[in-house]
Amino acid sequence: MTFTSISIVGRGRVGAALVARLEPLVPTRAVGRDLDVGDADLVLLCVPDRAIAEVAAATPPGPWIAHTSGATTLAALDPHERRFSLHPLQTFTHTRGPEQLDGAWAAVSGETPEALDAAGELARLLDVHAFELADDDRPLYHAGATFAASFLVTVHDAAAEIFAAAGAPPEALVPLMRRTMENGFQPTGPFVRGDAATVERHLAELRERRPELEPLYRALAGATTAAAAPAPA
Repeated sequence: MTFTSISIVGRGRVGAALVARLEPLVPTRAVGRDLDVGDADLVLLCVPDRAIAEVAAATPPGPWIAHTSGATTLAALDPHERRFSLHPLQTFTHTRGPEQLDGAWAAVSGETPEALDAAGELARLLDVHAFELADDDRPLYHAGATFAASFLVTVHDAAAEIFAAAGAPPEALVPLMRRTMENGFQPTGPFVRGDAATVERHLAELRERRPELEPLYRALAGATTAAAAPAPA
């Protein structure tokens, strides 16, 4: 399976990064609302989830068609039969280029061996580590990705607000968070030590000075305590 030309529908953060990665390897162009995909043998939809079904229905049949959504199943690509999905497991920004894909993984789904081969070829062109994902499991998979990315932002923002309230520099949190990842996410802190007194002091301070963050701390503390608990013999 090889692609000789690719049309990417959507000029957002994902679409721009994919165009920049693919252009040096295979004729690739970005397509707008006119859906003029030309003679491309792959049409790649990098559009919001809510627009995938509409854009797919308006795309002329014939070439392979795929989407890059993490949560959307292949049914959104009806009525096309030559279809697959590839979700780059990465967060993107307009201020960076194709290097955002370096080292990334990607979930691929297809209904036939040929579709999985096509997805694998796209993964090869993008230079990402592909793994097969059952189509029905995509919403659950995407929930896990949301924990890792979106909720990480929420945790950082909460920690930064608490640091600012304490007169500490929020930017000092970034090396701490990076080292936690570099250490393989090994559990640390009062939950590992079983230091209930420290946790209670945290809660008392939050209740007094940042009460809106106390419920979040309690929820995360409960989950972290459970995760840090030794497995039963």
